[in-house]
Amino acid sequence: MIDERRRFLQWLAASPMLLSASALARPEYAKPETLKQALNIAHLQQLAAANLNLDDYHFIVGGSDDMATTAENIAAFSRVKIRPRRLVDVSQVDTSVELFGQRYASPIILAPVGNQMRISPEGELATARAAAGMQHLMISSMMTNYSIAEIADAGRPGWLQLYPSPNREFMAYLLSVAQEAGCETVVLTIDGPTRGNHEAERWFRMNRDKTATSAGIRLGNFEGYKGRKGIGDPSMTWDDLTWFRANTRMNLVLKGIVTAEDARLCRKAGVDGVIVSNHGGRQEGNGRGTVDVLPEVADELSGRMPVLVDGGIRRGADAFKALGSGADAVCVGRPYLFGLAAGGQQGVELSLKILDSEFKRTLQYAGTPALNTITKSHVWS
Repeated sequence: MIDERRRFLQWLAASPMLLSASALARPEYAKPETLKQALNIAHLQQLAAANLNLDDYHFIVGGSDDMATTAENIAAFSRVKIRPRRLVDVSQVDTSVELFGQRYASPIILAPVGNQMRISPEGELATARAAAGMQHLMISSMMTNYSIAEIADAGRPGWLQLYPSPNREFMAYLLSVAQEAGCETVVLTIDGPTRGNHEAERWFRMNRDKTATSAGIRLGNFEGYKGRKGIGDPSMTWDDLTWFRANTRMNLVLKGIVTAEDARLCRKAGVDGVIVSNHGGRQEGNGRGTVDVLPEVADELSGRMPVLVDGGIRRGADAFKALGSGADAVCVGRPYLFGLAAGGQQGVELSLKILDSEFKRTLQYAGTPALNTITKSHVWS
């Protein structure tokens, strides 16, 4: 009898039915092969890895140095816990957010990423269509393959991200292009006084096929400008913000704030908003997750200007934790890029649907029917 039971258990362990059930219960066994099978951002990442060559895949996932800051952005969210409240009417949940007078369906914003044609042929146009269809805000990078005007035509005018340049004429040109495209907000990235140590990028550059060419790759925002360009300005200081104020009507948001000291300087400089960001760990390796540093920035600025945060968000619950820690909205980059690589526009739409669904569910479980009901009391770290 014991032998028969042992044989039955051995058969059951090898049964396709049990293996199928295990795949559902054990995420590491789930290997999606199509977009329809993707249930979460991790599944989309698997599909992206399968669809891209290693060079282009590392363009998405790579970070600086040993990628410790990239990893810490993700790990930091695991240390923030949710404190749910009970017996709250969450039959109707409002996930919408208002930023600078514009309302969006979700506080989950598409972070600026350039050169998206490396990931999918339609590049930023596919992303823009998905964002517009889902009523999400998209921040376009200065380094997009398509111009901000083309992106706005494909979707809707969003925000434009800029890197500082010592060539002010070039900056003025980009600001005017953004305004003409209908942008109302410019995001100035200030965490890159020098280029990050991208070892994976350097490795592939050294070892890629020497006959390969980058012909046909556009930088759409640069095409109408014939003067000197230049990206990155290590001499830039807080005093230089007065030039930006004098040369644009758009809202000015600073991306890269990670300390209370710099948050206070933002107030003094009169900027309109900030993004708490370490560039997804792609530039400097400070080793701190952004959700860990968010509270000190939010304590200085909350209620005075919008505080956004990016880095490490992989679940809708992460977005909730960020809002509970003081953010007004969150930005995601790699999650929608995994979707773009997995299935173009449909993949980006799926990534947003997944995050939105998880976020709404978290609101219901936490007893918070709208964003303005999320408080610090709903999270514990």
